[in-house]
Amino acid sequence: MRIVVGVGGGIAAYKSCSLIRSFTESGHHVRVVPTESALEFVGRATFEALSGSPVHTGVFSDVPEVPHVRLGQEADLVVVAPATADLMARMAGGRADDLLTATLLTARCPVLVAPAMHTEMWEHAATVANVATLRSRGVTVLEPASGRLTGRDTGAGRLPEPDEIFGLAMLLAERADSLPRDLVGRKVVITAGGTREPLDPVRFLGNRSSGKQGYALARVAAQRGADVTLIAGFTTELADPAAVDVVRVKTSQQMHTAVDKFGPEADAIVMAAAVADFRPTSIASSKIKKGGDEEPDSIPLTRNEDILAGLVDARRGGQIRSSTVIVGFAAETGDEHGDVLTYARAKLARKGCDLLVVNAVGDGKAFEVDHNDGWLLGSDGSESALGEGSKALLAGRVLDAVVSILPPCPTPP
Repeated sequence: MRIVVGVGGGIAAYKSCSLIRSFTESGHHVRVVPTESALEFVGRATFEALSGSPVHTGVFSDVPEVPHVRLGQEADLVVVAPATADLMARMAGGRADDLLTATLLTARCPVLVAPAMHTEMWEHAATVANVATLRSRGVTVLEPASGRLTGRDTGAGRLPEPDEIFGLAMLLAERADSLPRDLVGRKVVITAGGTREPLDPVRFLGNRSSGKQGYALARVAAQRGADVTLIAGFTTELADPAAVDVVRVKTSQQMHTAVDKFGPEADAIVMAAAVADFRPTSIASSKIKKGGDEEPDSIPLTRNEDILAGLVDARRGGQIRSSTVIVGFAAETGDEHGDVLTYARAKLARKGCDLLVVNAVGDGKAFEVDHNDGWLLGSDGSESALGEGSKALLAGRVLDAVVSILPPCPTPP
């Protein structure tokens, strides 16, 4: 795939180096097109070494090649990271006064823009209008992250981490319409990761969930405009998704408490976490020693409350809005009594949720991997294969189904 990486002149330009490397190491042909200001932060030689291609900023280099036309026409994807307030203003105005803006005018492929600027600049009416203009033209403008900015400032406007930009860019390459702004004005609660039930101060009962699918759902939902709360258990050291409020929990009981807190205000609740079914009946105050009288022959277990079923009961009882869409996840294995779908259909009927995402689990499946597949079962009897793809792609398909059954937004964006 031919990818053009545009780099604006902001302090976050150094992060583009990691993004460029991710693209090239994935086998893509990359042309870096910085602005003149960007070269004040990262040198031309760095961009050329990382991309393996020459780097120019103006339209008067390699004139016989007509690069400002050729680059845009041949590109399969354009990613601008970072995009400063000035660069987005020039894009919105249709300017073509350097190689990057001219290339953007000729590009007919998906264009992904990752803004980076101070909070006041991001929230300024002019920038808000420019972002709206770009989005109305089909440009995907990411929501920025919140955090440390230049100097001592903190707030919205931080460039998302390169891995996140890379993942969203690859999602656009897989499916060009994967990030519509169809969740603006919606509140979405998503759970992710595994819970750990302590046995003693050292040991716990847990599972192999990495949290990647739940994080992908949160990331994609936020970029589709939702106000996302991510209730995260234990994960494989995943970075917080941009524009997402993250609530940390450890045990199933803590996750239950968090869902009870944030669920009543949600338009949709997606239970993607791998919540432990059982917990030790008692927790030893000191490490259980091997040998001797302290070594247990067995460990009594107590069943944890079913959070998903509890949400459905709460909706029936009026504690959660009747319009709230509830989505469950099921990791299943087949046996001599039935296949994965047989058990999944029974679980959907038992839980009573609106949608159930079903994954077959095993070695190299679902847990601890970057790709996923499965089925999506609906309470209306519908069943559809989700198909194999990245977890972000699966997240988009699940959110498509959620959007299709959400009632009209009471406060239009």
